[in-house]
Amino acid sequence: MSNTPMAANPLTRAVLEIDEYVSGLGWDQPARLFALVDTARLRTEQPSLADRLGLEDASESSGLTPIEQDEIPTDRPLDEFLGTIAWPDAVAGCALSVERLMLPPSAEAQVPEGLDETKLAAWVAEHPERQEVRMTVAVLRDGTSDSALRLREKDSPVEVLTGSALVPGLAEALSSTFED
Repeated sequence: MSNTPMAANPLTRAVLEIDEYVSGLGWDQPARLFALVDTARLRTEQPSLADRLGLEDASESSGLTPIEQDEIPTDRPLDEFLGTIAWPDAVAGCALSVERLMLPPSAEAQVPEGLDETKLAAWVAEHPERQEVRMTVAVLRDGTSDSALRLREKDSPVEVLTGSALVPGLAEALSSTFED
């Protein structure tokens, strides 16, 4: 049984469930992509898959079930890969969990000018105020989004920050996977 706390809405619950799952795998993981499907619809339309996912006895009649997708290719930029995704109608939303280095806003003024992407990444990796963060962002077809952020130095379920506007750029990139 999941230790995911009950959240106010199904999207937040799905984000926290994915965060819990990925945190159980440890740090230094590749990005992971999930389809979000309506749990009740899944039970009705694909009962054998629902059984394999352990949903046959679930008491909740609403909600979203995250289904991990194939591994994300590491030989191309993430935004480029997301541009190639098309979801079938049965998918209500999607989520991505990815680890990144983050600097506090106070470090912005310290960024040397003229760095290309590779040199900037190296500079951030060496910065003394850097933080390792795992971002889990989910969006629905209608553009609704939610996120969970977990710092490596505060790796605890009670230290996970949630909110709809924490990683707007990633939410926008995921929403674009539903555009025609």
